[in-house]
Amino acid sequence: MFDRIAWRYDLMNGLMTLGRHQAWRRKAARIAQPRAGTIALDVATGTGDLARALLEETGTRSVVGADFSAAMLALGREKRRRLNLESRLHLVAGDALALPFPDRTFCCVTSAFLLRNLADLDQGLREMARVTQPGGRVVALETSNPTLPLFRSAFAWYFQRVVPLLGAMVSRDRDAYRYLPRSSASFLAPDDLAQAMTKAGLQDVRYQRLALGTVAIHFGVV
Repeated sequence: MFDRIAWRYDLMNGLMTLGRHQAWRRKAARIAQPRAGTIALDVATGTGDLARALLEETGTRSVVGADFSAAMLALGREKRRRLNLESRLHLVAGDALALPFPDRTFCCVTSAFLLRNLADLDQGLREMARVTQPGGRVVALETSNPTLPLFRSAFAWYFQRVVPLLGAMVSRDRDAYRYLPRSSASFLAPDDLAQAMTKAGLQDVRYQRLALGTVAIHFGVV
């Protein structure tokens, strides 16, 4: 599915969020707090936007972006070339449930809109914690269901009706953008996700809601 929509992925992200998704990624990068001169990992990096935010917003020396979509990685490499980031942004194929890196490799690990797509959430969280150095943060930017009653209803209408229509028009793939609201609606509430992160071995797990509760940034320490 992600290979199919890769060619319009960035455009759809901008349209769906009214351009706010980049600001959310920049905030997630700052929350990750990588130490200056270290190497960070961005899991399910897609076309590399959160990985780029880590380079631009923090003192990290370089970032590895891993994804299992060949089409997303191809677009990310082209974006990397245009931005002259070849020496600092390394894009590799990798499965979030079996990350191809040794234990304690990275100063921090980030992801954006990954967790609700995992076949095994607990395994994915354990893998992110495994490759993070002691004291480093695991940070996850995820969709969330807003709690304000009227806004929740309006957002549900937008997400379930407008987003699939946009997906059909822009990416020519209505099914992929039907999956998006379905997977978001069935995903864990922020408190439950925080518990799952704690169960995976992370400490001091917290989260911040953004955009009237439609997204949340979760983070914990290894």
